[in-house]
Amino acid sequence: MPKPAARFIRLPAADRRAALIGAALACMAEGGITAFTVDRISTRAGVSRGLITHHFGGMAGLLAATYAELYAQVIPTADSLPPEASRLDALLDALFAPEFFNRPALNMWLTLWGAIANTPELTTEHRLQYSRYIKMVAGIIAERAPDSTHAPTLARTFICLVDGLSLQHCIDPPSMPAAAARQACVDFLSPHLAPR
Repeated sequence: MPKPAARFIRLPAADRRAALIGAALACMAEGGITAFTVDRISTRAGVSRGLITHHFGGMAGLLAATYAELYAQVIPTADSLPPEASRLDALLDALFAPEFFNRPALNMWLTLWGAIANTPELTTEHRLQYSRYIKMVAGIIAERAPDSTHAPTLARTFICLVDGLSLQHCIDPPSMPAAAARQACVDFLSPHLAPR
């Protein structure tokens, strides 16, 4: 008599973690926080429920790891951007790229942002990622600003603008297309930058 097929496939720990994070992001994209459940994520990843606790210490740890992964996918690093002359354009292109500036992708951000205040692990991860983001954007602004002392403040305001435009696109995509959102960011920064 043949052996029954194994229900789960054994994968290396890093691959299993990546599968769980990918499943969590997919669930959030489809259904927000209500879809971020042990059953939905473990089923989508094809793993047993206990592996979420094993790899992340629980759902809060998975939330934090998912947030870090979303940042890694969407927010470029300073090293990944081209030389100074076009770094700002490259950043704007990345932030408003069609694969990330769409309702399902933005739904992931909204889900995570909504959980930050009530999840200490996520709060810690947010502070780490956000501080890196501000530093990177401030560096790009400082390269082009006649007075770079205001670069950190401009960076914070710029990020808030990007987040607000993204929120509006998520709520009502036709009211805030990517091109209009990108131009709003250019219009905000232009008075503070030296002409090219």
